[in-house]
Amino acid sequence: MSNPIRKLISQTAVYGLSSIVGRLLNYLLVPLYTSVFTDPAHYGVVSELYAWVAFLIVILTFGMETAFFRFIQTSENKEQTYLNSLASVLGINAFLFAALLFFNDDIAQLMLYEGHNEYIILLGIIVCVDAISAIPLARLRVEEKSMRFVSIQITSILVNVGLNLFLMLYLFDPERPEEGVLFILLANLCASLVKPIMLYDSFNLSGLKLNWKEIKLMLFYAFPLVIGSFAGIINETIDRILLKQILYNPSDISTLHTAESEVGIYSACYKLAMLITILLQAYRYAAEPFFFNQMKNEDRNVIYVKVMNLFVATVCLVFLFVSLNIDLFKHFIQNEAYWTGLKVVPILLLANVFLGIYYNQSIWYKLSGKTQYGAYIALIGASFTIGINLVFIPTYGYMASAWATFIVYALQMLISYFLGQKHYPIPYNVKKFFLYLGLAVVLYFLGSLIQLERYFVQFILQNTLLLLYVLFIIKMERHAFSLKRSS
Repeated sequence: MSNPIRKLISQTAVYGLSSIVGRLLNYLLVPLYTSVFTDPAHYGVVSELYAWVAFLIVILTFGMETAFFRFIQTSENKEQTYLNSLASVLGINAFLFAALLFFNDDIAQLMLYEGHNEYIILLGIIVCVDAISAIPLARLRVEEKSMRFVSIQITSILVNVGLNLFLMLYLFDPERPEEGVLFILLANLCASLVKPIMLYDSFNLSGLKLNWKEIKLMLFYAFPLVIGSFAGIINETIDRILLKQILYNPSDISTLHTAESEVGIYSACYKLAMLITILLQAYRYAAEPFFFNQMKNEDRNVIYVKVMNLFVATVCLVFLFVSLNIDLFKHFIQNEAYWTGLKVVPILLLANVFLGIYYNQSIWYKLSGKTQYGAYIALIGASFTIGINLVFIPTYGYMASAWATFIVYALQMLISYFLGQKHYPIPYNVKKFFLYLGLAVVLYFLGSLIQLERYFVQFILQNTLLLLYVLFIIKMERHAFSLKRSS
């Protein structure tokens, strides 16, 4: 019998191809944007718009991906379950997009984009197309058609990157930065349309008869996940929105430029902390259906523990890799005007380590059906995120946002662990968590103390610390692919 952990890693590698390659290709847009938008304020506009996209996509998918994964496991008519999921998402999108069309002018004013209603309409179309495509893509994951999934995702990404390069390098006029924002949105729209076009055979609704009972159950299951996801997006992206809204003083129009500059600097540096997020996204694509598939495996807890050990070691390794080499990674941001924000990178990297552990733990409330706890945890985190940002942004700017992210993700990780041990106990090796995390932090501080005139020598010494960490992890996890009941 094939080892399930090996299977999870292989699936993560395949899904990671689209996620990691895609994100790396999109990473190429960071030096592009920071070079063409010489004023960080203009990049701040783009960053804030995409912060709003994150909120909309949560509403428009309405947790139907996870609900689909859960109900397909016990469904006697899997095609009916798929169609129920798709029809639900289509209905939600039609309703909300109609509302967006009617109220786009009011929305633009609230977002401080008066006179740029086209931003709002384009964003609405983009998120609707992405949300509608999510369910057919989820079915590909369930059916383990990973290569088709990857080809669709990469094609969409290549279209986005290609159009961005063409429009921003050949047609963009630096004297008209608002034109650049529009080009970016148009490129994104074309890339999003690639997905439904390549998934055309998944939208056949002829003879559709909805099972309203199942739809009701799926919506009931998904609703707490939506609340949790929405609160989670608050934790991930509300800081960019609050930075602009709080730092802007309506009585002084010049403060809008300052606020957008802060958003631009923070967002550009935040990108350097997203290597962990890239890994996490690739992992989640494979892990969620994998964990559900292990529900009936008598060794499931052994598998969950071993997976967590490997996961913690890996994300801590990425934290070390980026933070020890920040002098190299900073050149990814082409404009030195953005470098003032580099101090947030280690904080955000470690915050994303906590987030990754939390996501890995969160399987307990999905497997047990107690999804309301996911909502509770996320709502607690969201309240802390909003509170810390509101109190400290006026004094500390984006540093307050970085520390808020760190504190909230650590808090969510701890709450989820203790609730999970009560309601769906999995015997995680907590000592290993602290060992891997503690060692990574100690090595980071040791590396930070190395400040030599010769950068090459400093690079060698700092990455020797990284190598020591890798060797330590290999020694600790050499038996990870065995299913013996040891962790």
